[in-house]
Amino acid sequence: MTSTAATDLIFGLTRVVGLPALTARAGAPLAAEDIAQIVTEADRFCTEVLLPNAAAADRHGAVYANGVVTTPPTYPASYAHWIEGGWQSLSAPEAHGGQGLPASLWIAMTELGMAADTSFMLGPLLTAGAIDCLVHYATPDQAARWLPSMVTGEWTGAMCLTEPGAGSDLGVLKARAEPLGDGKYALHGEKIFITWGEHDCTDNILYLVLARLPDAPPGSRGISLFAATKLKEDGTRNALRCGGIERKMGIHGSPTCVMLFEGAEAEMVGEPHRGLMAMFAMMNNARVGVGTQGVAHGAAALRLAESYAEMRVQGGRPIAQHPDVQRMLMEMRAITLAGRLLALETAVCVDRHAYGDGAADRRLQLLTPILKAWCTDRGVETASTGIQVHGGMGFVEDTGAAQMLRDARIAPIYEGTNGIQAIDLLVRKLAKDGGAEMRALLDEVRRIDDARLRAAADRLGAATAMVLDAQGRDADAAQSVAVAYLEAAGWLLGGWMLARAAAEDAEAYGDLAEFYLRRLLPRAAGRVAEIEGALAD
Repeated sequence: MTSTAATDLIFGLTRVVGLPALTARAGAPLAAEDIAQIVTEADRFCTEVLLPNAAAADRHGAVYANGVVTTPPTYPASYAHWIEGGWQSLSAPEAHGGQGLPASLWIAMTELGMAADTSFMLGPLLTAGAIDCLVHYATPDQAARWLPSMVTGEWTGAMCLTEPGAGSDLGVLKARAEPLGDGKYALHGEKIFITWGEHDCTDNILYLVLARLPDAPPGSRGISLFAATKLKEDGTRNALRCGGIERKMGIHGSPTCVMLFEGAEAEMVGEPHRGLMAMFAMMNNARVGVGTQGVAHGAAALRLAESYAEMRVQGGRPIAQHPDVQRMLMEMRAITLAGRLLALETAVCVDRHAYGDGAADRRLQLLTPILKAWCTDRGVETASTGIQVHGGMGFVEDTGAAQMLRDARIAPIYEGTNGIQAIDLLVRKLAKDGGAEMRALLDEVRRIDDARLRAAADRLGAATAMVLDAQGRDADAAQSVAVAYLEAAGWLLGGWMLARAAAEDAEAYGDLAEFYLRRLLPRAAGRVAEIEGALAD
């Protein structure tokens, strides 16, 4: 039986963001029936292979002993099924052994996988980001040697940015790369918070590592990108190892590693001192995935809350019939669906750009920080609401609701904290074009025949002019309201997406859209009022 999430994803892909029409125009037609079949099969894999073992995997966690990292006992077999199903190759380029399907289908799979078992799905998510980085920046020789094994999933990928003294400020990182000749380098340094940096699901791992050359200029301008594999081409172990794994609040099954590079043999990816540009290809890919992860946390929390509310009887009737529980469930449904459709709208920009629409990349750049921050914050809030629906039983581990909140809390932090996403939206995206792309987006929102959406779009348009003016006069003052601005944009775009869904199928989505527009859209006005108050003369 297809899950509600899968049904919504099929509807969103085929009716709301128009993937069949897009692929037809691009000369690579993908019918609605094909999309439905792929999403349904992805849902089956996640429901039958990942979900049944997720709670036990959380209890067991990843284990580090004597330099060896083992994942939860079910993960190696589940990962073998992942490879067998060809899921890693879904949207990878055909030139490297991939299926070449739209990125928006990968995002659908990402949500379903994250909702089933976030810890497991983080490995494939980071691998997909590494694949994207290498597709754009590896030499043809490097691509030929590395990408086929990554596209099948036989190798995984890890992103190595953070160091003990260099978190968000990558300009102070100390890892160094010493030339060995013949295009090889020796990496020295320590990296922390490396997701799936070591594990027992594959023999080989490719690490993308930021480091400095001996002649590197100071700051972020002196950072280069290198690729090192766990096993060298002759099959011997490279000079890198895991120094331990973190004890974390959540995502217990995902090994979060300290990685030590002790002269590891590596190759440069891209140009010297231009490593951040290449690494941001992987980070932007991951940010869309992490925004989708926020949606998945809401979906998983909703799944548990709905089931519990139907069976828990208080006052002579299931609590699902109590008005305040109904309110909580409706908020969870509306917010989760809004985020789900916003993730698809963002992902289809990747597809439009790949099919030759140059303007789509500008829209993708604008939507990515909103998706990442707004959806992950909503994921935490929705998981918390899910615990509230359970009452006291939500606070104990047996129901699974507590795990949803524990797992959700990391998403607003990694791949760039949500505060950084808000500053990125203001400083890099709005200021770059004077707000032109945002104004174009607001014009699209106004085309929906709803006075509430038009009014909210007008007010956000005025706030856009206000924050841009403040950025020119007092950058610190402008950045102090960046989160409020991003939040206002997120609440507005969520309403826009639900209104579009209702326009396509009022019977299925009309009530949920109306609830959102009446009860949740006003939150955008609240954040705009905050901006107005903070920037008032």
